[in-house]
Amino acid sequence: MDRREGLFSVKDIALIGAMIAVIEVCKAVLSFMPNIELTTFWLIMFTLYFGRKVLAVVPAFILVEGIIYGINTWWIMYAYIWPLLVLLTWLFRKEDSALFWAIFSGIFGLCFGALCSITYFFIGFSSGGVVAGFNTAFPWWISGIMWDMVHCVGNFVFMLVLYRPIRNVMNRFK
Repeated sequence: MDRREGLFSVKDIALIGAMIAVIEVCKAVLSFMPNIELTTFWLIMFTLYFGRKVLAVVPAFILVEGIIYGINTWWIMYAYIWPLLVLLTWLFRKEDSALFWAIFSGIFGLCFGALCSITYFFIGFSSGGVVAGFNTAFPWWISGIMWDMVHCVGNFVFMLVLYRPIRNVMNRFK
């Protein structure tokens, strides 16, 4: 970000667009595999490498997702889940261990359904209070735990395998 030219330079805007394109292309390529995705991997890597510029990537990515797939409850989930990932990554940004980031991204995948269920808690809560919120969110989360496990393993493996090579390529262009 170049303060002299405004919030973002032309180069920053192009870079942000490229980051979103990388995420979208990876999503499209892996779309035939349920809960296997590289979005988590790329948001972690972009946060570690590009720092605050990723703050423009996340809302733009979420907006693009809404334009492509329509707005529904999943979109609300994306509005807090992906920023949370970036925030947590930023807090641990000094770590440079492939195993650390593999475990981190695996845990994030495992927690994804629980994080998504927060939206269903509020949907249920709005129609009947805390008990209705819990009775809406908890079964929704439990029914998807197997998919969260798939998500966990996918995130772990992708990060473990790709972290060093991608980090090395990114460092070369620094």
